[in-house]
Amino acid sequence: MAEIVRAGIAIVAQLLIDELNNLHAIKKRRPRRMWIREWIKRRNEFGASATFLREVALEDPETFRNHLRLTTNQFEELLSMVEHLIKKQDTLMRAAVEPRIKLQITLRYLATGDSFSTLEHMYRIPKSTISKFLPEVLKAIYEGLKDFIKMPTSTNDWAAIAKGFEERWQFPKCCGALDGKHINIQCPNNSHSDFYNYKGYFSTILFALVDHNYCFTYIDIGSNGRVNDSTVFRNSSLKAAIENGSVGFPKWGVIVGDDAFPLKDYLMKPYSRHGRLSNSEKVFNYRLSRARRIVENAFGVLAMRFRIFRAHILLNPEKVDDIVKATCAIHNWLRQTSPNSYMPPSSVDREDENGQIILGSWRNENACLGLQDIVCGIGSNNFTTLAANCRRKFTDYFMGEGAVGWQWNMIH
Repeated sequence: MAEIVRAGIAIVAQLLIDELNNLHAIKKRRPRRMWIREWIKRRNEFGASATFLREVALEDPETFRNHLRLTTNQFEELLSMVEHLIKKQDTLMRAAVEPRIKLQITLRYLATGDSFSTLEHMYRIPKSTISKFLPEVLKAIYEGLKDFIKMPTSTNDWAAIAKGFEERWQFPKCCGALDGKHINIQCPNNSHSDFYNYKGYFSTILFALVDHNYCFTYIDIGSNGRVNDSTVFRNSSLKAAIENGSVGFPKWGVIVGDDAFPLKDYLMKPYSRHGRLSNSEKVFNYRLSRARRIVENAFGVLAMRFRIFRAHILLNPEKVDDIVKATCAIHNWLRQTSPNSYMPPSSVDREDENGQIILGSWRNENACLGLQDIVCGIGSNNFTTLAANCRRKFTDYFMGEGAVGWQWNMIH
């Protein structure tokens, strides 16, 4: 009985000691100086949303567009799509950040890649708050615009794309151009060397299929930077969907890629340049590269309009994925609804009457530095007879009834 009493006293004593220690820690805790810094409280009077953006929206629409990459009308339209997804209730302690300001900050971040500190000073929103709402707004943008970035699901949908490739780029039966790019990111936690690529930096990969109109029809994001185009494609849902027929990809259709991809009956790649090519093979390579230029230009315009891709993105891969999805969705939305203002003809590569390439303005702005090519030239040379015959049919077509007058000048 005495031992039980002593044990009970010891337990009670320990509880009292723990409680006293907690009280001592509470007393020693440094009191919070303020809930919100005074200059941040004045954002409704002096923040960029209340001053600069309000002024230029009325007086200088072009500056507004350069600041957010959207016109005033486009901004209001996008805000109407996402407002209900990002609006929060005020609390007794503080007022919630308005959806308008959240969207402005997010678009400015995508347009420039500015640091959170810079955005804090401009908009008078704490950078800790920005880091919390940014992923939420990015997800809301993709949710609001997801109808503009859907992969075709029927033969008729694919046929419409193929018609566009034939009319614009003289490559029949082509249902898309395929490529992948490195996106420069900070070293992810506990990633070891998984995201460390052969170029000497950490990256995640954007892998995409683009239609004849420079729109993304399929995006795959998040593969680590160590892998190559062929590996990403082999593990992608796109390959599985084409081969199992779940997206209605036509039996006659093909997509075009570079040397890194495997040759398949539905995936055309160039003839290997490790050897002497015949004139017909050179013509095929030129005609394929001409159609494939679409995806390269889509990536270039994306990096030109959203300069977040030109810098080292200091976020974890999951948040980078949200950035990519949001920017690709905005790209498609603007390309489909405001094609001439978003992508003037001079912004992309084009050809003169002799087939000579006139480079797009995105190349002059070093946009190509933002999204770097994945390893090329390592695709497998093991392919089926069916795939080889399919490529040979295209080669014969380009040398016969499908020939264009300038192709001969481009192979010599």
